[in-house]
Amino acid sequence: MLTRKQYELLLFIDKRLRETGVSPSFDEMKEALGLRSKSGIHRLMTGLEERGFIRRLPHRARALEVLRLPENLTPAPAPARRPSEGFAPTVIKGDFRLPGHPIAPGSHVVPLPLYGKIAAGTPIEALRDHSRAIDVPALLLGRGDHYALEVEGDSMIEAGILDGDTVIIQRTETAESGTIVVALIDDQEVTLKRLRRRGQSVALEPANPAYETRIFGPDQVKVQGRLVGLLRRY
Repeated sequence: MLTRKQYELLLFIDKRLRETGVSPSFDEMKEALGLRSKSGIHRLMTGLEERGFIRRLPHRARALEVLRLPENLTPAPAPARRPSEGFAPTVIKGDFRLPGHPIAPGSHVVPLPLYGKIAAGTPIEALRDHSRAIDVPALLLGRGDHYALEVEGDSMIEAGILDGDTVIIQRTETAESGTIVVALIDDQEVTLKRLRRRGQSVALEPANPAYETRIFGPDQVKVQGRLVGLLRRY
């Protein structure tokens, strides 16, 4: 299961190879996907490579090969064409809410990767299970890349986040003070807390008086995403 950004990048690479025979540069990929840094492109390409969609050819700069396309994509043939003509892929199903990617009639959900459980209490290591996915209402999502996490713990109950909920996270490396974020602590622990900036320090606040606010140095906490939605089963 590809994320929307992985899907978009794969189509962009395939389109450029068909048009020119040359792989796009990282700067071109970054601009096409609207990302701020090349590190995001590196992560997306690694994901595509791990899933067997692309291969990086050794000893050649900017050399990529598309091994396969998603099952829901029918590639257009490569007929003889004038230089001014382009390649237009035909998407026969799927809901990726991207310009140029038609949405199947009656489709109102987007598949997101479900990365496992995140602690809303004592931090635990996030699970990266790429084999699991969840269908999410498209209206919960904005622009950018998203993923889902299962909540474990009760430290955010006063923010309306309960044990067993599924939170929808927009992938980002920055967040304003007061935002509920997925925070990576010392590159080892991951937790869901409200971010507060206090001078040079970073506070991770729970939404339950039974838990204490934890204070860290500016280099100890990395934002991995911000909360944009929540799903709950009754």
